[in-house]
Amino acid sequence: MWLARRLGWGILVMWLAATLAFFALRVLPSDAITVQMLDSGASQAAVDALRAELGLTDPLPAQYGRFLTGLLRGDLGVSLLSGQPVSELIALNLGPTVTLTLSALAVAVVVGLGLGLLAGAAGPPLLASLARLVVDLALSTPIYWTGTLAIYLFTVQLALLPSGGSGRLSQLILPSAVLGFHTAGAIARVVAQEVRQQRQADFVRVARSKGLTERRILFVHVLRASAVPVVTVITLQAGFLLSGVVVTETLFVRQGLGRLLLDSTLRQDYPVVQGVVVLSAVVYTLLNTLTDLAYGLLDPRAAQ
Repeated sequence: MWLARRLGWGILVMWLAATLAFFALRVLPSDAITVQMLDSGASQAAVDALRAELGLTDPLPAQYGRFLTGLLRGDLGVSLLSGQPVSELIALNLGPTVTLTLSALAVAVVVGLGLGLLAGAAGPPLLASLARLVVDLALSTPIYWTGTLAIYLFTVQLALLPSGGSGRLSQLILPSAVLGFHTAGAIARVVAQEVRQQRQADFVRVARSKGLTERRILFVHVLRASAVPVVTVITLQAGFLLSGVVVTETLFVRQGLGRLLLDSTLRQDYPVVQGVVVLSAVVYTLLNTLTDLAYGLLDPRAAQ
């Protein structure tokens, strides 16, 4: 029953995301065909003929019906600009985005847990203050500012790392570090709050009375009690990374779904934007389902 509810809710979310993308894009006064052909000097008659051939002049309900029918068949349509199937464009750009996302998530988890423990545990006051300062910076500074600063420092001044491209490990370090740093802020804040709260719990006082060291209490008992909210925020941040890659891939000139989405939106290539939105909705749904499954493993009461 629980799985059926989650499946139904996921289908609803994906339908809403796809529907909003479909109608929002068509509110715009033009489309990729019109812009491209008029810029190339084609006549209005030629533009109208091609738009009619692609079904863009059909009534909106008819276009929407074809869109949903295609989704049910797994057909995301073709790009208005290149004529290439949207599924192929997504497949070509999916690998670099997944690589960047997983690398940034690994950075975010390690840095977020470290900063959260420093800020929430009873350690040296100076380290706790520095950790809180770094967390505030991660939460308050925009990605494009941090990324620009990283490029200026590590590429322009020190000449240690390339500022763009994809395919080599050296080209992955800066973008994953920048994106992971911003994602780590939210993780660190939740970890610090949970650590401070759990350290005042009765089971911690009992553990101290038994003579356990603070390090063992922190890493074995406190972190275990904080597992559910920490896993939740990590899963949510994994979903938010999909929005962060749009800025990161553009800033570091990387191939990926983020740049594909931005370029297609600017060029009003409807089918490509819709395909990326549907894929994002699927990913969010899967992440939420995995979070619920983790609840049941970490706290059996959450699965009841």
